[in-house]
Amino acid sequence: MWAAADKLRGHMDASEYKHVVLGLIFLKYISDAFEARRLDLAAEIDQGADPEDPDEYRAVNVFWVPAEARWPAIAAQAHQPTIGVLLDAAMDAIERENETLKGVLPKEYARPTLDKRRLGELVDLLGQVGFGDDRGRATDVLGRVYEYFLGQFASREGKKGGEFYTPRSVVRLLVDMIEPYRGRVYDPCCGSSGMFVQSEAFIRAHGGKLRDISIFGQESNPTTWKLARMNLAIRGIEANLGPHADDSFHRDLHPDLKADFVLANPPFNMSDWGVERLRDDVRWKFGVPPAGNANFAWVQHIVHHLAPHGIAGFVLANGSMSSMTSGEGEIRKNLVEADLVDCMIALPAQLFYGSGIPVCLWFLARDRSGAPTVGAGRMRDRRGSVLFIDARNFGTLVDRTHRELTDAEIKRITDTYHAWRGEPDAGAYADVPGFARSAALDEIREHDHVLTPGRYVGAADVEAGAEPFEVRAARLTTTLEKQIAESRQIDERIRSLISLLRS
Repeated sequence: MWAAADKLRGHMDASEYKHVVLGLIFLKYISDAFEARRLDLAAEIDQGADPEDPDEYRAVNVFWVPAEARWPAIAAQAHQPTIGVLLDAAMDAIERENETLKGVLPKEYARPTLDKRRLGELVDLLGQVGFGDDRGRATDVLGRVYEYFLGQFASREGKKGGEFYTPRSVVRLLVDMIEPYRGRVYDPCCGSSGMFVQSEAFIRAHGGKLRDISIFGQESNPTTWKLARMNLAIRGIEANLGPHADDSFHRDLHPDLKADFVLANPPFNMSDWGVERLRDDVRWKFGVPPAGNANFAWVQHIVHHLAPHGIAGFVLANGSMSSMTSGEGEIRKNLVEADLVDCMIALPAQLFYGSGIPVCLWFLARDRSGAPTVGAGRMRDRRGSVLFIDARNFGTLVDRTHRELTDAEIKRITDTYHAWRGEPDAGAYADVPGFARSAALDEIREHDHVLTPGRYVGAADVEAGAEPFEVRAARLTTTLEKQIAESRQIDERIRSLISLLRS
């Protein structure tokens, strides 16, 4: 489907085309869900069901879709020159009938620059999603199509793509580490809501109930905020993303929230974030963040919103682990000394769209005494220690510029962390040279509170039966000398042939 849709893009930029396609996917989804509910109600008319009553749909979290916005009506007009006008009218009608979607849906299909022939072909393409009577599967596939297309658009947009999409393998690692089974989940820079979607997938995979969590988020980019709302609606996830897009630093839409779980991928090394207006902010308990870099503003904003037993997992640029400039080293020291840092993970380069730099994951916990937390039993007392994991050599290239963590790598990391925390049934923890090590606070002090895992995990052990370094070095040197000699012979032969040609 992606290959077919991308061929229809023509001369349109991926960033513009994204809203055209994702809006259509959303329209197809809510129309299919509506029709499925309509058929169920039609079969229950003798029991008093009314297929024309909007409340019959809203009662089961299905949007009411007016007749002119239903997919069969749209598909029938797909190749008319007025298809753009019809789509804009359909989006308007859906927003009028569904308060929660007001101001969310794209309504620019009628603009003259949008090729109506290609638009009609897109409608035809999405009309192919369907599996006969298996309506539940059809709508689930549309949800996965939406998520997959988000990732593909992020890849096409490069740096801009990284602003609204966190790679799925990174999101999955974060979610599997902190395991948000029940409680309040918060993302202060939620992008297109990938953290929440993966949290839902985690809960369902482990037999939990989605109603056991409450979702809160915020996003500063109005266009991305709309993508997030659609991404959640297409999966039936209720979330409080605020009434509009806004800046988490300067207009916190959830000022009193204390979250049990925080998941986030803040913008890397964001400069000019407006600290001048926030010098005395209550959130800066560990030090005022520097004006030129918001990394530790995000860290402290996250800590501010953590509940007494809360745990947070988030992505930051590698500099956050070691920088000593502009007071960042002092803030990091204060976080460590407050015993908030639970685990640090170094990740490989090329995981993120628009940035090839390697990044790290921070995991903070308010209470590391081992007391039971939300959704978990009693764990090991981890106070005074930090788990360091070096995963810089992990990941598999999926194309020339992008790398993904494999399922096995994600499991190895998460199993190590859960064993270290002493979770029931997680197995025993042991340091693994070159990969994982639990370091005491005194040792971290000796390293000036630098949190780079490579400083602590050491070098990997030589595998049993592996060739010793001295033997390998001698063998490789001999091979190289032989190849150099052969290269000289080849050079002489080439010169001889050139001389013959000249003569």
